[in-house]
Amino acid sequence: MRKFIFALLPLAIAGCAVGPDYEAPDTGAPETFANAPQQAAVDSQSEQRFWQGFDDPQLAALVQQTLNANHNLQAALARYEGAEALLRGARREQWPSITASAGAAEQHLAAVERTSSAERVEVYQAGVAARWELDLFGRLRRATESRVAELDAAGADLAALQVALVGQLASGYFELRGLQQQYLIAEQNVANQQALLDIVSSRVDAGRGTAFDQVRAQAQLETTRAALPAIDSAVQITLHRLAVLTGQPPAALRDSLGVPAPLPEALPAVPVGSPGDALRRRPDIRAAERRLAAATARIGVVTADLFPRFSLDGLIGSVAGDSSDLFSGPAESRRIALGVDWTFLDTGRVRARIDAADAESRAALAGYQQTVLNALEETENLLVRHQRSQQRTERLRDATAAASEAVRLARTRYDQGFIGYFEVLSAEQELISTRDALIQSQTEVTVSMVNLYRALAGAPLPAPETASR
Repeated sequence: MRKFIFALLPLAIAGCAVGPDYEAPDTGAPETFANAPQQAAVDSQSEQRFWQGFDDPQLAALVQQTLNANHNLQAALARYEGAEALLRGARREQWPSITASAGAAEQHLAAVERTSSAERVEVYQAGVAARWELDLFGRLRRATESRVAELDAAGADLAALQVALVGQLASGYFELRGLQQQYLIAEQNVANQQALLDIVSSRVDAGRGTAFDQVRAQAQLETTRAALPAIDSAVQITLHRLAVLTGQPPAALRDSLGVPAPLPEALPAVPVGSPGDALRRRPDIRAAERRLAAATARIGVVTADLFPRFSLDGLIGSVAGDSSDLFSGPAESRRIALGVDWTFLDTGRVRARIDAADAESRAALAGYQQTVLNALEETENLLVRHQRSQQRTERLRDATAAASEAVRLARTRYDQGFIGYFEVLSAEQELISTRDALIQSQTEVTVSMVNLYRALAGAPLPAPETASR
């Protein structure tokens, strides 16, 4: 018996692991993005320059507040810690479980049970027992592999949420600054149109204008004023969203962010790099790949059920009829046993579980491949959007300059009596439209740049270190 047990020990330590060995799939990423400008590869220095390029202490403080206090992020961290605990448990399964026990019993014997004149029997026992599953076919090792991959996936989920939250925060912050600029421009338009209304009214009083012109000037003024509440509503809603992202009540940022500030004048360059680099950096891709690895390892866990499980049991203890004899030489008790558990008549159910695990693995592979395609599509779309919004902004700058000059000329000619108020009104409306479109386009350029940087997993935040392999 002992020789047989000692022969199994090397197999338990170096035994095979059934099921497929995992190999990470090829992403199939193209060499370059179709819409990417020619740029150098991404490095840590470019990431630092990107965030420093905004030179905005308020944005930096909000980012840090989000990382520290966002409740969704805290929930993701808790899930990561839970996966880490499950991994520790899976690793512990590979080692013997040791239990200590002690007890005392007294039994009154019926007449037919007595082998002597004693009517009652006392038994005292104490001992230490150990049980070790000999992992000959790798069931426990595959289970540990699965838990390691799930922990990696949880860490990647946490990193993906960090990137997403920072992206949402930065986008919302720049949307807020754009809305505040729209509000200021609308107020300036109101002031300009009020001045123009005063001019028209003076001309009417002097008999050089018409009441029709005066009414139209009043209507234009009120229309512009009507835009102010809608813009202010959007400002307040954006402030509420930013506050909640940072883990605070909705009204918490009204004082600190309520003062209008301009959009950044010069934007830092977005370090695009290659699609392969971007995919390797994206934590959602890493999470999908790690879930595929976990699903592959679970095939080995259920496949091991086709084979017998060997367990080694040992006991060292003491059993005596009197407590004073406990732990004496004659009371010594020892046992070593080899157990075999094999449900060889239930292979149909086991193979059904294997088929289910294999289907889960194939589903995880398809999910990984779709995640890769979605990431490439998102990045290409954002590259196009960012470039086109830059081009649109340049055109709108020229249009705004031309519209401003047209208003100046129209007012001069109207004051001199060469044109009617209709031409002035038309020029004013064109200027309002182009100025509003310009600030919206400038906001879109900044937000699209932030979203593009997020899609490229730029400035990755430190995720928790996974447990050692």
